[in-house]
Amino acid sequence: MLQITFADILEAADRLTLQDQEELVRILAHRLREQKRSALVKDVQEAQQEFVKGGCQPTSPEDLMKEILA
Repeated sequence: MLQITFADILEAADRLTLQDQEELVRILAHRLREQKRSALVKDVQEAQQEFVKGGCQPTSPEDLMKEILA
């Protein structure tokens, strides 16, 4: 199987025209947004399921921040 390194990708991108580089950046940015959106949707769905199952407990913002920073 062919191994393509990050450096190979950067070198290939350098060989593209400026317009193609801009299009590549636009496409990659769109893909990243979609991946982040999908991850967020998954997290929200899991939180909703946990809430429905009674797995969520009321908490204060202070207690929540303590838990996050612990």
